[in-house]
Order: sequence, then C-alpha cells, then structure tokens
Amino acid sequence: MGRGTSFGPLLRQLRLRAGLTIEGLAEASGVSARGIGNLERGERTAPQRRTVAALAAGLELDETARERLLSAARLARGSGRGLTQGRTVPRGVDDFVGRARELELLRLFAEDAARPGRDSAARPIVVSGPPGSGKTTLALHTARELSDFFPDGQLVVDLRGMDDLPPSTGESMLRVLKALEVPDTVLARSGAPAHPEVYRRVLAERRLLLVLDNARDEQQVRPLLPGAGAGMVVVTSRRMLTGLENVRRLPIGELSPDEAARFLTSLVGTERGEPEALREVADRCGRLPLALRVAGNWLATRTGWSVRRLADRLALEEQRLDALSAGDLRVSAAFDLSYRQLTPAAARMFRLLALVDGPDLSAACAAALTGRSVFEAEDILDELVEAGLLGADGERYRFHDLLRLFARTRLRAEEPDGDAAEARTALHRWLLETAMMAGRWYEPGFGAPPDDWRGTVDLSSADRAAHWFRAEAANWLAALRAAAAGGEHATVVEAAEAMHWFSDQFIFWGHWTEVFSVAARSAQLLGDLPAEATQLNYQAWTFIICEGNPREGLAKAAEALKTAERAGDLTQEAWAHFYMSWASNWVDDHTAAIEHNRRAAALFEDAGDHHGLLQTMSDQCMTLGAIGRAREAVAEIERTFEYIVAISDLIEPHIADFTRINLHLAAGTAHMSLDLWDEAIVSLSAATDLCRRASNKGMESRALVALGEALLAAGRKAEAREALTRCLLVDEGADPPHTERARRHLSSLDADGSVESR
Repeated sequence: MGRGTSFGPLLRQLRLRAGLTIEGLAEASGVSARGIGNLERGERTAPQRRTVAALAAGLELDETARERLLSAARLARGSGRGLTQGRTVPRGVDDFVGRARELELLRLFAEDAARPGRDSAARPIVVSGPPGSGKTTLALHTARELSDFFPDGQLVVDLRGMDDLPPSTGESMLRVLKALEVPDTVLARSGAPAHPEVYRRVLAERRLLLVLDNARDEQQVRPLLPGAGAGMVVVTSRRMLTGLENVRRLPIGELSPDEAARFLTSLVGTERGEPEALREVADRCGRLPLALRVAGNWLATRTGWSVRRLADRLALEEQRLDALSAGDLRVSAAFDLSYRQLTPAAARMFRLLALVDGPDLSAACAAALTGRSVFEAEDILDELVEAGLLGADGERYRFHDLLRLFARTRLRAEEPDGDAAEARTALHRWLLETAMMAGRWYEPGFGAPPDDWRGTVDLSSADRAAHWFRAEAANWLAALRAAAAGGEHATVVEAAEAMHWFSDQFIFWGHWTEVFSVAARSAQLLGDLPAEATQLNYQAWTFIICEGNPREGLAKAAEALKTAERAGDLTQEAWAHFYMSWASNWVDDHTAAIEHNRRAAALFEDAGDHHGLLQTMSDQCMTLGAIGRAREAVAEIERTFEYIVAISDLIEPHIADFTRINLHLAAGTAHMSLDLWDEAIVSLSAATDLCRRASNKGMESRALVALGEALLAAGRKAEAREALTRCLLVDEGADPPHTERARRHLSSLDADGSVESR
C-alpha cells in the first residue's frame, strides 16, 4: 500500500473497531459522511489537520491511536506536496528579481484564499503579459514563496497553449488527479465522463496552489477552475483571457530600470563592472526578462567580452533580435509562436504597425494605415492586445520595443514593398490632412471643420482638436518630415501654417523649431517669398520662447524682415518687428524693443490686423515693467484689457485668452515690483486659472512659479509651497527652466525656509 493512501484504510479500521458506521462517525465528529467515505476509499488522500483532529475526537482515540492517525495524515499530505510529476522548475526561478508589487498582491490573494469560513473558492488570478515577460517564472516563484499558505501542496500544469495540439481538458484533469494520487481504481470506476466531478471534489477538499501555466484560451482554462475550496488558482497566459468571468487580473510587462540592471548583474556577476553599459544592455533588451536572460547568458559564457561590447552589438536595431539568442533561447522564436496564432487580418495589421513612426497610435491611425474602418481597426487591435503582442493605454496602442523590431522583420519578409510604401503614404496623408483640419480651430477666420468633412476623428471642438494634436504629435511630425523629403513642399507649408496658432497651446513640445524650419525651406524651394517670411517669423518665435535663445531669434526675425520687404508683405514686416522687439527685451535692449514695437504697431494698424496689434500692446506692457515704469505698465495693462473687450467680435477667443494670460503675468510682475503683494497674487492666480482652463501647460508652469514667488515674498509659505508643488505636477508640455526653478524653491523651503532671489 502506498504511503500516501494508508490513511484511508487506517481510518476505516479505527471506525470499525469503535463500532461506528460512517454516519455515526459523521455525527460524532462533525465531518460530513461524504467526506469520511472519500477518505476511506482513497478519493481524498491528504486531509487537513483540523479534520483529522475532529475524527480522532469522534472516535474517542487514546493518545497512541490519535498520534498514529495524525502521523498517517502527515505522510499523506507529504506525498501530495510538490510540483506536477514530470515538471521541472525552469532555470531563472532562483535568480528571481523584482515584481515586488505583484508578489505583494499574490500574497494578499493567498491570505484571502486561506481565510477561515470562506463559502466559495477564491477567485482565480490570471497573470498575462507579452511573450518573454516572465509569467511562468513569477508563478513558480509564487508557488515557493507562498507554500506555507497551502499545506496540501503546489501543483503546476503546463497547458502548452502555444503548441499546435495542446492537451485536452480531460488530459489536464487526469494529470492533476494522478498528481494528487487519486487511485486508478477510483478513476476507472467513475469513468471519464465523471472525472470533472471527481476533479472538482478533490480540489475542493484540499488547500493547494494550482498553477495552470501557458494557457491558450478561455475554453482550455474554464473547465479546470474549481468552484469551491480553500485553494488558489494562478493561470498564466500570453493572452488576457478576457472571456473569463470572476477572476483577478495581474498583467505584467517589462522590469523597471533598476530591476533590469539587478537581474543582469545577478547573471553576469558584480565583478564585470561597467554599470552604464549594463543599463544600456537592459534598455536595448526593452527590459524584457527573456531578452535580459539571453543577454546575461551571453556575458556569463563569454568571459572575454566586455559589457560595452554587447551593448554596442545590441545598438544595431536591424541585428538586435538575431543577437538576442543563446543556445535554444531565442527572443524572436518566443514572439513567433504568438504571431503564428493570429488571424490573417491581425497578422497583417501587426506587420504594418511597424511603419508607424511614433511611440504609439490610435485606432484611427491604424485604420488609415490599413485602409479599414475605425471599428474594424479597433477589433483587430484588440485581438493583438489580447494576444499579448500590443499594449494598450486608454485609447492609445503601443508596441514593446523588441516586438516592434520583430514586426519589422515580418514586414520585410511577408509584405510586398509596394504595399508597405502605399500604406505608409496613406497614413502620412491622413495625418497631415487631419492636422490641417484640426488647426482650423486656432486660425483666425476659420473654426470648426466644414459640414462636408468626413474625417475619422472627432474635431468637434477646439479642445478635441488640441487633444488630437498632442496625442499624434510624433506621428504627424514624421509625416511632415516625409512630405518634405518627398518634395511635397506646398503640403509642408500648408500644414505648418495650420499649426501656427495652436503652437501657443503646446509651447514646450520641443519640435516647433524643426517644424517651421522645414516649412521655411519648403517655401524657399517653392519661391514663395510671403510664405518664407511667415515661416521665418515663426522660427524667430521658437528661438525666443521655446528655445530660450533670443539672440538667434533676433537674427531670424531680421532675416524674416528682409524677406518680407522683398515680398512687399506689410503684415510679415510687422511680425518681424514685433519679434525683434520681443527678443530685444530679452537681451535688455529696451530702447530697441520700444522702437521695433512702435513700428510693428503702425504696420499692423495699416494692415488692419487686430490680432497683431493686440500683441504689440501686450508687449508694450511688459516692456514698461522691464524698464522700471511699473505704474505706467499697470495702466497700460488695464487699457489693453479694455481693448480686448472692445474688439472681442474681431479676434479669436483663444488668442484673446492667451493675451489675457500674458497681461495677468505682466500685472503680477509690475505689482510685485511695487510691493503690492495682494494685487500681484490676485493677478497671478487669474493667470493660472486661465492656463488651466485652456490646458496650456507651458504657460501654467510659468504662472505657478510666479505665483509661488509672490506668495513667498508675501510670507505665505504654505500657499507658496502648494503653488510650487502644483508646478511640478504639470505634465508634458511644462516649461523646463520654470519647473527647475520651482524645484529649487521647494528645496530651499525644505532646507531652511529661505527664499531664492528672482
């Protein structure tokens, strides 16, 4: 008789010796008659200690017999503990690194599963992630770390979901039952149709951890989930298994930079040094655990290699996937298993997504790329997400770096060159056409798209247009570059012009200088002097405001002035003088600033350009403050506010709001120079409110720093700390120098409460 099945016969022997029927022992012990019968027949081989104690009490055993029964139970539990027969622990469990958040969640789930008095099974946990993200390693590490919660053992069943012919549900069930030492006689007597019932009953009676590894789909997993018991089930899959109901979900991805570096160090040893090169290797592996292991194996087995040598080898994108192979470990092979299971439509979408230049994309982008409707594209993108080959964050979709490289290999191998080029052209055309239409909201005299426009994105408001501009910025910039390289110069100029007024809402994006430089060059190649002068003026703005380089801005504005004079374009002459005034103020040449601003105002008035004239009035306010004439500045600011009201029907609302922001900032500065702190704080608070409503991150960060400095000067340190902290929380688009200034002020407050000079 096997060690694991000796408990049942012993229990039966003791029951008969006590003269009790199964029903009598059930009444005396509180253990169900069905449970006692299962134990005696060997259908349940590893009873819990409290069950054994209750049976011993019901049998009124003496100390010797009681210890004998407890010992038999311990032996039975010991025989059922461990990994599934034939399953070895994959290399990498012992050097497990990171996943602290995931491990803590799994521990909490285990505590919940072991909670006394549960009336149903704990919810299964689905661990999902892209190929190579370490799902199995996490599950096996969890099995070891949480073994104390599951005295009846830990079982791992490989469902071989990536195989062409994975095991059937019946085969997997039978494997579990045999691992738990359910006797062959019981299985034969019940027959295959009854195995699911036996499976559920056996699992319900044990506190064990069951890992269903490498699941293919919901259909394979669902019958293997127990409906009751104090155990826990962890399912790992490349797919998200969204069809499974009442489960906990634990998606995993790449490691953090520190975790990836620690993992590589654990593989190659600390004696190799070169921490900077090690981080480069980790980054070029996309911090994906499988890729990191391959890279680590390379270094561990090639002791003559420096880490720098491998980092440089992986720097070559087109060869990176080939380099990430060691023995039978190949990163591309892991990706290929998932790729081969895609539908034809999803496989083609996967390939074509490699043509997207930016880090992410929308469903509308994918639709333009593939020639499908947005709804069709969404369905296909969701299939790629479900397969673990694409990440999703809200409405944006993103490749892992290595998966993008793999998609490129499939594109070159399977997509005809002409088809790929056509798809890229269609995407770029859509991006620039949509950008031009979105820009209408910010161009004077335009506004909403015309009624007959049939676009695939919602541009029904200026806010929605701005959202699209920001979200697709990297992609439409790439489209603009491609248009310039392809000689589509009229398109480049038109697109840049459409984005001009929007640029005030997205000042510190980082690429406006390139946009307007490319457009100026295209205008020059077209021989269009007015367009060239316009784009040169826009470049002057980027140097002064975006780059913080007023001298370069002054030179570019002077170039624009000469071009505008050759073209006879009074409006662009006016803008050139305006930017020269602005730049002159920045370099403290206020006399020149006043003269350029005067000439700009006269030219704008002659041209009937209310928007330009308004900017010269705003600039005059700031100049007066800069030269110490603060009271005159305040009076001029009030006059400009009144002018905005007077011409409100003639100017664009967003331009009026942008001007108001600058006026409130100028008023705040002027009031501070007059030691009128309360008035300064009111003006600067109004500026921050306007920035927030307009979602103008760059100006908001500037306004918050100015507000924080005014509050500090007024001795209101708690409020100042709040304003400066808000500045640090402004997301992408903040003004970097002002963000750093806020950080320095906060550091000073933390250190000794001192205030930095402005």
